[in-house]
Amino acid sequence: MLYIFISIALIVLTFIIVLVKKKAIFSKNVQLETQDFDPLSIDINQIDKMEDGSEFEMYLYRLFLALGYSGVYKTVGSRDFGADLVFNDRSGTRNVIQAKRYSENNPIGISAIQEVYSSMRFYKAKKSIVIGTSSFTTSCETLAGINHVKLLDRQDLIEIIALFKQGNLSKVKDIIEGEPRLILDSWSEYNDHNREIKKDRKAEILLRSN
Repeated sequence: MLYIFISIALIVLTFIIVLVKKKAIFSKNVQLETQDFDPLSIDINQIDKMEDGSEFEMYLYRLFLALGYSGVYKTVGSRDFGADLVFNDRSGTRNVIQAKRYSENNPIGISAIQEVYSSMRFYKAKKSIVIGTSSFTTSCETLAGINHVKLLDRQDLIEIIALFKQGNLSKVKDIIEGEPRLILDSWSEYNDHNREIKKDRKAEILLRSN
């Protein structure tokens, strides 16, 4: 009898724990969906205090809607294939955006470029942008320049916020849609099939030593 009572008590306790966890998750999701991400009331300091990257994505989603862009939508939270937002610019060209909410002293690395650039074909986009709350590493800037990925760093974001609050939407769009910093290669470099790039010479030495 005691065994049955203990078993029932454990089942009830497990049910209560599961119910409480589901309620907490549901409450967090509702808070994220209903929280006021009004771009007019948010500045860089509030962005720095956001709990995670999903809140920054929601802010940018609201911002791009407020800018009047067409085709704006936020991608799913997981398995987004490297893009957080999609929008059509003033020329009608589809863009993908990856949002990176990093601390000010933590530069954004090369993976951001790899992810957003590779997402373009999946989302049928012709341009890609990374918007971050910090700076970018040198390797990140190099890969972005070679692949024509637009980088908007912390200072760009601060300027965008200020201009938006002033009502200068066209200037904000000029910043967002401006041409990326390009690193152009010559055709001769592509025709030189003997040119070696980032070659691991230690591997050759190891192979010869065997």
